[in-house]
Amino acid sequence: MSLAVVGADHPNKRGPARRFELALCLQGEEVDLVPEPKNPVDEHAIAVFSARGVQLGYLTAERAPWIGGMLKNGREIAAVFQAQASFGAWIRVAFDGEKPFLPSIAAAPPPPEPVGPRVERDFDWGC
Repeated sequence: MSLAVVGADHPNKRGPARRFELALCLQGEEVDLVPEPKNPVDEHAIAVFSARGVQLGYLTAERAPWIGGMLKNGREIAAVFQAQASFGAWIRVAFDGEKPFLPSIAAAPPPPEPVGPRVERDFDWGC
């Protein structure tokens, strides 16, 4: 399952900026989900940290209570970086000992073959 990570434009209290850290993240790199029950804005907030321990942002307010509830109940959740996005990033999660997998990106189809016979002409360039 893919989850959005938002808040990339907010500054971190210390360390690199979130956008800078997002630029360093590699597809498939592990990320950590950390509940913040004492967050003054949202008691259900789930912070997302890179493999280097730098905060990337937060799970959306719609998904945070659900993921937080699973973490609180001891459910194992593994997460990896999927991709950067204009709002922050996408991460991939898997549950109960499964490993998250990245969806395959379909290759662009080859260009269509030209229709009709190919005509080659000899030109006299006057040389």
